[in-house]
Amino acid sequence: METIAAGAECAAPVSLTAPDAGAAPRTTAPLARRITPLTHRLTPLAHRLTPLAHRLAPLTRLATGPFTAFTALASLVRARSRWALTALMLVIAVAVTLALTGSASLRAATAAFGTMHWEFVPLLMLLSVLHYVFAAITLRGAAGRRLPLYEATLTQFTAAAANRVTPSGLGAVAVNTRYLVCQGVPLSRAAIAVTAMQVAGFPADLMLMGTVLGIDGGNSRMLDALGAHAAQAADLMPPWPVFAIAGVLLPLALLWGRRAMRSPAVGRTVYGLTELCRRPRDLAITLGASAATTFIMGLAFALSVLAVPGAAGPGDMVPLIGAYLVGAAAGAAIPAPGGLGSTEAALVAALAALGIGAGPAVQAVIIFRAVTFWAPVPVGLLACQTLKKRPALSLDPTSTTPAAATAATAAPEATTAAPAVPVAPAAAPEAAPA
Repeated sequence: METIAAGAECAAPVSLTAPDAGAAPRTTAPLARRITPLTHRLTPLAHRLTPLAHRLAPLTRLATGPFTAFTALASLVRARSRWALTALMLVIAVAVTLALTGSASLRAATAAFGTMHWEFVPLLMLLSVLHYVFAAITLRGAAGRRLPLYEATLTQFTAAAANRVTPSGLGAVAVNTRYLVCQGVPLSRAAIAVTAMQVAGFPADLMLMGTVLGIDGGNSRMLDALGAHAAQAADLMPPWPVFAIAGVLLPLALLWGRRAMRSPAVGRTVYGLTELCRRPRDLAITLGASAATTFIMGLAFALSVLAVPGAAGPGDMVPLIGAYLVGAAAGAAIPAPGGLGSTEAALVAALAALGIGAGPAVQAVIIFRAVTFWAPVPVGLLACQTLKKRPALSLDPTSTTPAAATAATAAPEATTAAPAVPVAPAAAPEAAPA
C-alpha cells in the first residue's frame, strides 16, 4: 500500500499550462524531488532483470545465428563465384567434348600423349610469348606513346591472368587502363585508348580471316566443310521456325541497336576510334600488331595439330589456321571467362569438320590450350608481383605514384575533351591476350 501511495504521489498531475509572458520562470526542483524516489525504487528491478538478460543472451545468439551464417555464406559465395563459374565452364567443356567425341576417343587421346612430337612444345611456348609481345605493341600503338616494351609485355601477361576469371576481356581492360594511368596517361584517355585497342582487333581479325580463307589451294577444305555443315543444318531445320524467329528478333535487334547508337558508351568508342584514325602510323601499328597476335595463335594451333602423330601434315597449315579462326570466333561469342569451355568445343568441332579424327582433335586442343591458355597464368601472377615492386609501375590501386598523381591532376582537363568511362570490348578471337 505504501508503494502504491508513493507511486500515486509521484504520478500527481503537473500543470502544463504555458506561463504568462510576464511571469518569472518556474523552478524544476519540485519535479526532481518527485522523480528521485521512483528512480530509487526502479533500480532494484533493473538489478533483478540483468541476470535474466544474461540468461536470454544465448537464445538471442541462437535466433540471430542463421542470419549471421547466411551473411558469411553470401560473402563466401561472392568470393568464390568467379572460380565456381570457371569450374562450371570447365565441366561444360568436358561434357561437350565427350558428347562430340565419346569416352573411347577421349581415352585414346589420353593414351596417345606418349607418342606425340614433344619437340613442337618449345616452339609453341615461343609463339605464346610472341603473342604477348605483339599485344604490348598493340597497346603502345593505341596509346600513342613509346611505352617500355618489357613492362608492357609483363602487363599483358598480368592481363591474361586477370582474363581467366573475368568474361569478355574485362580483366585485361582494367589492367591495361591501370598501367597507362601509372605511365602518366590521364584516366579518361587511358580508358579510351584501351577501348580502341579492343575494338580495333575486330576489323583486324576480319581482314586476317578473309585473307586466310581466301587463299587458293589448301584452305578450300575449310570452306567446303563450312558449306557442307551449313547445308546439312538447313536440311535438318524447316524454314518456317527460322522466319518466325527472325521476324521476332529482327525488330528487337533494330530497336536495341538504335538505342545503343545513342548511348554514351558507343559515343566513347567512336571517339576513341576517331582519335586513333587521326594518327595513321599508330592506327597501322595497332591493326597490324592485333592481326599478328591472332595469326600467331592460329600458327600455334596448327603446330599443336602437327604435334599429334597422323593428325595432319605440313601442307595442311593454312586450313588449320582457318579452323582456328573460325573456332575461336565461335568460342568468343559466349561471354565466359577466357572463352573457357566454349572455345575448346568449337576448336574440336572445327577440326572434326576438316576430317580429323575425334581422338587427335581432342589431343591437339588440349596441348594448345595447356601451353597458350593455362601456362601464362603463373607467369602473369609473377609479372604482377614484379610490377607492384616498381614504384613507377605499381598496379596496386591504392598506390600513389608520381605518374598516377600527374594523371590524376591532368584528368579533369582531359575529361572536358574526351569521355571518361571504358566500355566492354567487342568479342574478337584472341585480339587481346586470351
